[in-house]
Amino acid sequence: MNRLFKLLGLLTLSLFIYSCQSSEKKESSEETQETTEPSSTVAETETISEVTVINPNLASEEELKSVGLGEQLIKQVLENRPFITMADLDALIQDAMVDSTERVRLYAEFFVPLNLNTTPEDEFKLIPGVGDRMAHEFEEYRPYTRIQQFRAEIGKYVDESEIARFEKYVFVPIELNSASEEEILAIPGVGDRMAHEFEEYRPYQSMEQFRKEIGKYVDDKELSRLERFVYLKE
Repeated sequence: MNRLFKLLGLLTLSLFIYSCQSSEKKESSEETQETTEPSSTVAETETISEVTVINPNLASEEELKSVGLGEQLIKQVLENRPFITMADLDALIQDAMVDSTERVRLYAEFFVPLNLNTTPEDEFKLIPGVGDRMAHEFEEYRPYTRIQQFRAEIGKYVDESEIARFEKYVFVPIELNSASEEEILAIPGVGDRMAHEFEEYRPYQSMEQFRKEIGKYVDDKELSRLERFVYLKE
């Protein structure tokens, strides 16, 4: 009988030791997973943030090829631009039978900037990595007066590298009569000469005056594109 008790005691002790070892291994595995997953996410974010986002309204044929567009689609983009909104470009891309997975890849490098103050919430979701919650936050803090305000508000939810990535897809319109030269030059496609013309006709009394004066230098399509980036304080 004593021998039986001893055997039962050894068996119980062995099971207890095995259970402890299994628990330690599980905890170690979970700690390793928790440690490695965030590192992978950060690495992916850094890689994405270094990607150059090409503006379809200004891109050369070679640049359009570099993002993986086929010849037929390049031709359609060139013929139909400028795209006033990203939704216009997305409609063309979908008509070309490009599937959703490929569109996500494409839009990481090829995108029409979105006006933070007027873009519908659903259109923000075209930005790779922006889901329902973040699209809502983009809209929540309107109106934006400067891009610095966007950084401060959205910085409550994401880190600086992700904010820098978002800024490649969005813009805040500038006030025509008070914007600095630096802010005017930040408008896609505006160089020194056009920035000078923007300033030359100040103060603007109306957007119609802006259209009339700047329309001396660009065609109607380009004027419509430039108009998206500016406003007049009432």
